[in-house]
Amino acid sequence: MNSTHQSNRGSVRLKQEVAHYLATGEADPLGRTFPGEDTLERLRGYKRYLRSALIEEVRCREHGRRQRHAPADFDPASWTRRKVEPMITGLFPLAERQVMLDVAERSLVFLTRQAAHQAIRDIGFLEDAWMIANIYLGSLGAATFGGEGDRAVGLSLETKCYVSLEYFAEEAPLADYVVHEVAHIFHNCKRRTVGLPHSHHKEWLLDVAFVKRKTFAYACEAYSRLVERARPRQGRRLLLAQGSRASKLCDDFTDRAELLDILADAIDVRNGWRRILVRCSPPKRTSTY
Repeated sequence: MNSTHQSNRGSVRLKQEVAHYLATGEADPLGRTFPGEDTLERLRGYKRYLRSALIEEVRCREHGRRQRHAPADFDPASWTRRKVEPMITGLFPLAERQVMLDVAERSLVFLTRQAAHQAIRDIGFLEDAWMIANIYLGSLGAATFGGEGDRAVGLSLETKCYVSLEYFAEEAPLADYVVHEVAHIFHNCKRRTVGLPHSHHKEWLLDVAFVKRKTFAYACEAYSRLVERARPRQGRRLLLAQGSRASKLCDDFTDRAELLDILADAIDVRNGWRRILVRCSPPKRTSTY
C-alpha cells in the first residue's frame, strides 16, 4: 500500500471520527486515527482537530441567530450577586460573606456567545465541550448535535457551573438553577480552598450530610424563590402550596415529602436558610466513655 493511499484512508477515517463526535460527543481517548510519532502527539493533534471541527460547526449553526431571553444590559456578576446574596447572608457570618459572594461570581458562567466560544476552546474534555456547545445552541433555538432531546439549562464541571440563557425563560415558580448550583458549592468546597479559617472539625464551607446534599440544594432553590416573590409568612405558605402543585420541585431520587416539610419549617422561622441547613446537617456525634 503506497503512502498516498494510506494518507487518503487516514483522512477518510478522521472525517468519520469528526462526524461521529459531532453526532454523539464521543471521541477516541487515544486519538488513534490521527498521524503522529507517539501516542501523546497523536492525542493532542486529534483533540485539536475535533475541537476545531466543533467550533466551526457551532459558528455555522449560530449564524444569523440572536440569543434570546437575557435581560437588557445583562451583567452576569451583578445578576449572580443579586440571586445568591440572600442565601449567603442567611448561611454565613458577616466576616465570610464577601468571600462567598466572590466565589459564587467566579463559579457561574452564563453562556453568552463569547463565554460559550471560550468554554468550548478551553474545557479539557471533548465530551464536555460538546455538551457546552449543545447547551449554547439550544439557547439560540439552533439545531443541536445529536438530535432534539431534553435541553439542559446548565452543566456543572469541577469548580464551574455553565448556565444557558434559557435560564431566564424558566416558568416554574420555585425553580432557580443558579441558586441550586451555588448551594452545591457549599458542601463540595473546603474552607481553606477559598481562604477561610478552617480546622479538623470545620473543613467544608457548610456541613451538609452526604445523603441530604440534593435535598439541601433543592430546598435552597425553592426557598430563594419564596423569599424573592412573597414577603408575609402567609404569602409564602400560599406560594409554596401553589408551586408544589405547579412544578416537580425535585428529581425522583429526592424525598419530596421531606423537602416540602423542610420548606414549611423554614417559612415559620426568622432565618429560614439556617433552618434548612440544620435540617440537612449530619446527626450530632455523641461521645461515649
